[in-house]
Amino acid sequence: MESLLPVFAGNVPALLSGGIVGFSLALVGGGGSILAVPLLVHLVGVGSPHLAIGTSALAVAINAFANLVPHGRAGNVRWKPGIAFAAAGVVGTLLGSSLGKAIDGRRLLALFALLMLVVAVLMLRRRPTAPSSPPAHPRLPRLFGIAFAAGLLAGFFGIGGGFLIVPGLVLATGMNMLNAIATSLFSVGAFGLTTALNYALSGLVDWWLALKFIGGGLVGGWLGAMVAGRLSRRREALTYLFSGAIAAVALFMLYRTLGVAL
Repeated sequence: MESLLPVFAGNVPALLSGGIVGFSLALVGGGGSILAVPLLVHLVGVGSPHLAIGTSALAVAINAFANLVPHGRAGNVRWKPGIAFAAAGVVGTLLGSSLGKAIDGRRLLALFALLMLVVAVLMLRRRPTAPSSPPAHPRLPRLFGIAFAAGLLAGFFGIGGGFLIVPGLVLATGMNMLNAIATSLFSVGAFGLTTALNYALSGLVDWWLALKFIGGGLVGGWLGAMVAGRLSRRREALTYLFSGAIAAVALFMLYRTLGVAL
């Protein structure tokens, strides 16, 4: 029994980190997965920022595809524009993830922290609403351009990019928010999987750690969904609280990264 305690204790940070991400995603929606990299680096203790990014990208992809299933069954996913967006975005993801691997890990973490500050601000803004009369056909040039840019950013930082994909789908196709959120999960999964595979080619994915992270995320997502149902009227306050938490983590990352550099 005593020999199992070190093994269990060693798994707790990864399970807890996954649980925090899954809980936040279920509670406040988009933006939660951006905590994956800082948690892997500062809580789990992954020494390589690139290994943390590659591993988190795999976990984000699996989580997105898992959440896509119920939305698909409910008919919320608009597959044609979703597949077109993902196809164009994957090209950007390949380029972005290759650029990310080539940049110094500490510098990449500093840039990641700046991105977190941007996401924290964007979460406080009102979500875009679809036009009253949606266009008959998606604006393909705009859709491809937004998809490529979102994929480039997602690949560079190893994130899902949902905070860019959702408004991009609304802007280019005129679909409502429910359809855009559901449809975005396909692109989030495709971007994350592309990044993970690109990093895996360089040996920068910890498969066992990713499995533990995903397992914790499933439990955290289940708990978050329960809490979200009870706190639905306080969703705006939760969003403010969570965006503040993201900003605090970002400032901590900047302090640690710049402190080490100095």
